[in-house]
Amino acid sequence: MSSTNPRTASIPPLPADWPTDEAAARAVQDALRARVVLGEAGPPPGSGHVTGVDVAYDDERDVVAAAVVVLDAASLEVVEEATAVGRVAFPYVPGLLAFREVPAVLAALDALDADPGLVVCDGYGIAHPRRFGLASHLGVLTGRPTIGVAKNPFTFAHEVPDDARGSATPLLDGAEEVGSALRTRAGVKPVFVSVGHRVTLAAARAHTLHLTPRYRLPETTRRADALCRAALREATGT
Repeated sequence: MSSTNPRTASIPPLPADWPTDEAAARAVQDALRARVVLGEAGPPPGSGHVTGVDVAYDDERDVVAAAVVVLDAASLEVVEEATAVGRVAFPYVPGLLAFREVPAVLAALDALDADPGLVVCDGYGIAHPRRFGLASHLGVLTGRPTIGVAKNPFTFAHEVPDDARGSATPLLDGAEEVGSALRTRAGVKPVFVSVGHRVTLAAARAHTLHLTPRYRLPETTRRADALCRAALREATGT
């Protein structure tokens, strides 16, 4: 059943030990990264629920809005939606963007009644310079299976996949495979898929293809993107 009235949550105060500078945030990343699980298959594509996560900012007003949209994985119909709006939790530092986003995303997830199932982030999992993007960070904190589906390859190299839908090539950091360039629409530029937590890369690609029956980006991302932008407009009056 589609939710026409998303739940709205406030972002709670940050914990006392929340990092306030780059060195402290990197130390937290180092500690949490050791808890990432890479070997689990995760839920089968098309089963249970799948939840999209996205975040929008108004940097002039120092406001962040997060949206989570739960879909029935089989039909891709909306089950439940939630948003959270508040102050940005961390300054902009490349490689540490999760610290700006995690408090808002967790608040939105906590507002849900439905089980989120697999969580799909508009960004990166281990395809990250420190192998700990938002999808991995969120997965470790929640214990949920997560993947990242990004619009660009960050700093990593890849061969161009064949034009056919489903074609994929490794996303490489030197000789290390950190994700996949995946063609979700024939002749349309690929997306960049990586494991977040408790999902294999092959399963992450399969989920991404299931979530892209019509467009380049997953339905989870498309719907969460529209919802977080609407929440930000409402919060800022713009």
